[in-house]
Amino acid sequence: MMKKFFILIAIATTIVACSDEDIKRYPPPSTGGSGSEVGTAQIWVTSGDESRLLSAQDNLSIIDNNETSYPSITINEDEQMQEIEGFGAALTGSSAYLINNLSTSQKNSLLSNLFDPENGAGMSYLRLTIGASDFSLEDFTYNDMPQGQEDPNLDNFSIASDEAHIIPVANDILAINPEVKFMGSPWSAPAWMKDNESLYGGKLEEQWYSTYANYFVKYIQAFENHGISIDAITPQNEPLHTAGYPTMRMEAQEQANFIKNALGPAFAEENISTKIIAYDHNFDEANYPMTVLDDADANPYVSGSAFHAYAGEVSAMSQVHNAYPDKGLYFTEISGGEWSTDFSSNLRWYIQNILMGSTKNWSKNALFWNLALNENHGPTNNGCQDCRGVVTINSSGEIEMNEEYYAIAHFSKFVRPGAHRIGSSDFENNSGLTGVAFQNPDGSKVLIVLNETPTSKTFSAIMGENRFDYALAPESVATIIWE
Repeated sequence: MMKKFFILIAIATTIVACSDEDIKRYPPPSTGGSGSEVGTAQIWVTSGDESRLLSAQDNLSIIDNNETSYPSITINEDEQMQEIEGFGAALTGSSAYLINNLSTSQKNSLLSNLFDPENGAGMSYLRLTIGASDFSLEDFTYNDMPQGQEDPNLDNFSIASDEAHIIPVANDILAINPEVKFMGSPWSAPAWMKDNESLYGGKLEEQWYSTYANYFVKYIQAFENHGISIDAITPQNEPLHTAGYPTMRMEAQEQANFIKNALGPAFAEENISTKIIAYDHNFDEANYPMTVLDDADANPYVSGSAFHAYAGEVSAMSQVHNAYPDKGLYFTEISGGEWSTDFSSNLRWYIQNILMGSTKNWSKNALFWNLALNENHGPTNNGCQDCRGVVTINSSGEIEMNEEYYAIAHFSKFVRPGAHRIGSSDFENNSGLTGVAFQNPDGSKVLIVLNETPTSKTFSAIMGENRFDYALAPESVATIIWE
């Protein structure tokens, strides 16, 4: 079995991890003279046994015959659904610190592997923490005051804590891929704005609603001054969760009140186009974003709702879409960790439940949690002690691309910002195959297919009068792209 792909000090790398001549091949099925070639499709595969890791395969023939006896998926590019904004992860304080402390050559190589659409995974969307999270080097907000003191005019507002690592790394990323979008999410308001005067738990006091709205305005403007445009914000990360690290409780109607009475009007007054995205918590509380959107005065300011995957089912996103089809949906967090270390099962779960699951339920993006952590699952700030980053930056100098990387890359490299999900039928029952299709702004089509079974599965993709066939290895994912 191949080991997962590592970047070593001063060794140039590409994301194609395997070229061993003894790798078992699954060539395209013979068309048996059943049609003439009218085009070709490129295909990239990651196998659960790690023998192929985002590896290019022989091109497939597209033939002018749509009859097949294989399990099939029918692609309908005339059925255009949600626009895709991007795929990626969170550039947490911990992630930025680790990346920024690499040597220049290592950092450039890693960021290219993550964000370059041609030579890497082409990630196109990053979530930032507004202030500290449970993956920062310390507790902080952008306007901390001594106990008992207040700053209603935000005279002491400063993003200096992010200027050390977050902003330099974000600008390095934008130099590689200017398409990358950023979403900001706060874990807590400054303690002096809260009813318990602590960064841990508590609630935002209503008297500070307008001040806190101005805090968001200053955050967006400060990052803009560094060349980083904040495309969207959520008013509160995980508003129904509190813990012994920066957190803040915000009930649904409280969020609606904050948006309609303070945040929305502040953005309008300052001509800020940053989207306001409601909720930003688990699938199991779909009534939360519905409550916000049900508020007639808050609704016009809200562009959509965001979800995490630590509880509930991804179908909650469709529930909200069906009620408010004019509002966007965003998937903003899931983390891997030591509770699940099998590459194959993780790969299949992420593809099926997160990347396919969210986009087939109308999400415009899909984001994982920490972009990078070290071999000790940190640095942590009193939060998760065994989480896994998309990549692991070891103190020895090795950088390991984890299964999260390969799962994201099967979407991010090929489904570009501005793409639309397009119509695709389900495979026949009990085939063990799942698929989702997209059309890029340049007109190219992308089909991602997952084979969850322990045996090779041959399938057909039908596009009008044409089709292609492919034998997909056991417990593997394939991304297929054609004009």
